[in-house]
Amino acid sequence: MAPATRRAAAPSRGGCLLAAVLALAALASPARLGASAERSSGAPDWHVVRVGSLLPSAACTAAGARASNSSALSVVHRHGPCSPLLARAGGAPSHVEILERDQDRVDSIHRRAAGAASSAAAVDAARASKGVSLPARRGVSLGTGNYIVSVGLGTPKRDFSVVFDTGSDLSWVQCRPCNGCYEQQDPLFDPAQSSTYAAVPCGDPQCRGLDSWTCASGSRCRYEVVYGDQSQTDGNLVRDTLALGPSDALQGFVFGCGDDDSGLFGRADGLVGLGRNKVSLASQAAPKYGAGFPYCLPSSSGAVGYLSLGGATPPNAQFTGMVSRGDTPSFYYLNLVGIKVAGRTVGVPEAVFRAPGTVIDSGTVITRLPDTAYRALRSAFARFMLKYKRAPALSILDTCYDFTGYTTVQIPSVALVFSGGATVSLDFSGVLYVSKVSQACLAFASNGDDTSIGILGNTQQKTFAVVYDVANQKIGFAAKGCA
Repeated sequence: MAPATRRAAAPSRGGCLLAAVLALAALASPARLGASAERSSGAPDWHVVRVGSLLPSAACTAAGARASNSSALSVVHRHGPCSPLLARAGGAPSHVEILERDQDRVDSIHRRAAGAASSAAAVDAARASKGVSLPARRGVSLGTGNYIVSVGLGTPKRDFSVVFDTGSDLSWVQCRPCNGCYEQQDPLFDPAQSSTYAAVPCGDPQCRGLDSWTCASGSRCRYEVVYGDQSQTDGNLVRDTLALGPSDALQGFVFGCGDDDSGLFGRADGLVGLGRNKVSLASQAAPKYGAGFPYCLPSSSGAVGYLSLGGATPPNAQFTGMVSRGDTPSFYYLNLVGIKVAGRTVGVPEAVFRAPGTVIDSGTVITRLPDTAYRALRSAFARFMLKYKRAPALSILDTCYDFTGYTTVQIPSVALVFSGGATVSLDFSGVLYVSKVSQACLAFASNGDDTSIGILGNTQQKTFAVVYDVANQKIGFAAKGCA
């Protein structure tokens, strides 16, 4: 016992100073903070990443994504090397262009949530421009979404590359004959070549359930959809067979046969809507596959994910409640209640998130937060990033870093906390938006106020199997979902 009770020799004055400095350094170091947080939470709180892996490969890594049923479709980024779309003139859009178009989509979502008056004004503006090519910023055509799937239509089937969008209801492709169609990847769908094609009459509930429709000659149902960037599609509402795989098909699928389309769709052949309205693919497929669908967005534009109708729920999925709102019934809402950085809860009252609500959207790139929440996240994240040189802002992203000269970087984890206890620790690809090694930015943005609805964007959804369990009114997140 003598050694345990022996008084230690008093340190010299210089030794005290050195010990104090070392103690402060240890407390301030990211490694120390990360270790402390990991012990308290039991979860990995740091991402250590090779700088050489920050940018996506120029080659397509097609293997990896798997789903559990025959209706699964491969999901690829529309501008990546796996995309079947032909490269447009001038190459892929710049990051600034992508983020600017993303803000247009966010503004559209906010207008829809704010009320019908502002949405009606956008429709009127688009109608006024009919017959005139809608202006693309700096001549660049950007579509309404970032991820595409290939589906088959008609008998015999023809394949089409279409954007998939949880924020839209009506699916559509461009059709022959066409009064005004933009240039697309594949030949237009020709109803005359399909033995299972049929027009939808005006009296059909699917017609009368549309947001905007008219009755044309022959009792044909005409639809109109105007998007937030004033892109639009007009045409006939029709039925035909939708092929979802080599051996799986949905008979009598209702969709739009566009013959007057304009705007910023890029070269995509159309769109598949997965919203909550009865005309969406998700709703039409529910009797056959069950009410719900999962998808997984790949970690980079050079990889492949999936979209599946029905299918088994991953055993590691964490769920939170699916919330509905009468003013925007097509949107999928959930309750974000908190954020963690490096395992530590960011000090934001839960009411800041709950008051405006949060919608999950496959077409928005960057997650938008109430301003109070974003400022707190940005401050917490920046405290762990002091060793890295700051870089200029990138469009809407204001917290950026220069990793030039580093072989590896150490980035604090970010986790989203939802009602019911689901805590989703984001993949590294969901924490930083990397335009180049010298400009890697925190992949969140502020709404600019605390009243506009928050949006959980697709960057933060990467690598998760995101499960929309409509039957049980819940949304789940399963890590490593594309594997």
